[in-house]
Formats: sequence, structure tokens, C-alpha cells
Amino acid sequence: MHPVIIILSALLPLSPCHAQDPFAWLYSRRSSIQADNTGGECPPECDCPPTFPIAMYCDGRGLTAMPTIPSRMKYLYLQHNAITAISDSDLVNATNLVWLMMHHNQLASDAISEKAFLKLGRLDRFYLQHNNLTSIPRNLPRTLRDLRINHNNIEKVTPSDLEGMDNLTILHLHDNAITDVGTSLKSLTSLTLLDVSANKLTKVPEALPEQLHQLYLDSNSIASLPEGFLATFTQLQYLRMASNQLTDKGLPSNIFNVTGLVELDLSFNKLERIPLVSTGLQHLYLQANHIKEFTLGSFCPIVDVTNFSKLETLRLDGNEISPLDIPSDSSLCLRLASSLDV
Repeated sequence: MHPVIIILSALLPLSPCHAQDPFAWLYSRRSSIQADNTGGECPPECDCPPTFPIAMYCDGRGLTAMPTIPSRMKYLYLQHNAITAISDSDLVNATNLVWLMMHHNQLASDAISEKAFLKLGRLDRFYLQHNNLTSIPRNLPRTLRDLRINHNNIEKVTPSDLEGMDNLTILHLHDNAITDVGTSLKSLTSLTLLDVSANKLTKVPEALPEQLHQLYLDSNSIASLPEGFLATFTQLQYLRMASNQLTDKGLPSNIFNVTGLVELDLSFNKLERIPLVSTGLQHLYLQANHIKEFTLGSFCPIVDVTNFSKLETLRLDGNEISPLDIPSDSSLCLRLASSLDV
């Protein structure tokens, strides 16, 4: 036994701290990972993980100004700070940025330089929601695919604001003070999602990209829709117009009887009749209107075994009808409905 004890004792670490912490070897190995300082050192107020050297985390640090950005960075997280301005030089070294997250700051439009983004030739995603912007920043990178600038104080959008942004597919402009966008969105030839809900629109924008898949116009003051409004949107699947001022008089006949539409939200308006919709529609929201009659012909103009509605969800609660108003033969038309609220 004694020789074995001598051998084992010789293998034990002599350092008192190592003797107390059996995992000290793991820490020392972990500390051997060297930080990547390519293009500059990580600023002390941020974190740049050695295991993910192209990302810089500066979120929620109480920053009031932009930090120094090493050129290797592709992902920059600056959200939830108090940054008020972006100068000509703040991003001049950040030529590899792909994501720039600056939501929940205190950025003002007149404090963002017109040359601030000129070096960002790879930027794909830019989040600017929840700031103090009164206009869309000038000269945004033309490479952008996802721009979120909602929850600001923007009143109008001009054609020059988004000129040349052919790659933009997602645009969030909701919760601003926009009264009109004119034709400023027409040139966004790749746009598939547009959210301009919770603004001050009194009419549907005149010229919208024809390839839209999702269009959100909720919580505005729109009372009518133009003739042929949906005819050009051959790829539109989701249309939300809840909480507007829509009336029966303001809806051209057959306006919603278009193929391809999957979801239609007309809740919280002033409709008195159920509008005619395509038999291919799957989700229809009409709650909180003034509808007085359940018209089965709105879903199935001809009720037979071959022509039935694809509706799965139909909400009519908060209107002036009751379950007793539903015709007995409605099950032939609404045979797929799993949710019917009256």
C-alpha cells in the first residue's frame, strides 16, 4: 500500500487553489482561447466572445454614443441604450456589418449624418424601431432586406427615402404618424411584407408593390377601398384592415372575391353586410361590426356538393346576429369550418 500512496501523492497539484478547485484545469484551458483583434480591439463597454469573434454585444449598457467597431464585425447589437446620434465616422470602419440592431435608443433624424451608412455595403438587416425618428434616414444601404423602423414619429415617406432598395423584402412602418406614402413604395420590387398599421392613413396607398404576400393596414382611418384594389396583387395571401372606418358603401362589389387570399381581417369596422369572398379563403374576421344578417351566399354563391367554402375560421361575434340566424344548410357550404363564432 505504501508505494502506491507515494506515487499518487506525487501526482497531486501542489498549488493550494488547485487543491481546493478540482475544475481549475478546465478554467486554465478555457482562458487559453485568444481574442481575435482583427481590425481593432473590442471596446471595453461591449462583449466580443472569442468563440464568436464576428459579433459585438453592446446591448443594454447605458451607452449614449456609438462605440468603436472593429472591422471584422458582422453582427452588432446596440439595442436598449440611449444613443442619440450617428456621425460620419461612427460606422466608417464597419464595412463587414450584416446585422445592425439599434432599436430602443434615442436616435433623432437630424442627428444621423447623411454619410453615416455609405460604407455599409453588406448590410442585410437594420432595426431602428422605438427611437425618436421623424423621417427615414438618408442613404440607407441598398443591400437591405429587412428594415424595421416602426414605433417612431415618421409623418411621411418620400420616393428618395427608399430609392434603389431593390432587395428589400420586409418593411415595418407601423406605429408612426404617416398620413400618406404616395408612390414611394412602388419601386420596392422585392417587397413581400408591408406593415403600415397604426398610422394616420385615410386611404389605401395609391401605388404598392404588386408582389406583396402580406399587407397590414390595421388601425388607420380608411373608409373606402378603390375599385380593383386587389386585382393586381396576384400573390397576396394576408390582408388585415381591422380597426378602420370601412362601410358597405366604401367597398366595391366583389372586391374580396379574389383567388390566392388566405386570411382577411375586417374586424372592428362599420360593415352591415358580409362581403362576398372567394371560396378559397381560409380565415375571415368580421367581429365587432354592425352586421345584421348571415348571408350564406357571401361564402358560397351556389350551395352544392362541389362548390363549398374552404373557410376554417369565421368570426362574427360582436355583431347584430345570433346563432339562430345561421341557415340550416350552412354546413354544406362551411363544411371545413372548425371555428365559428357568432
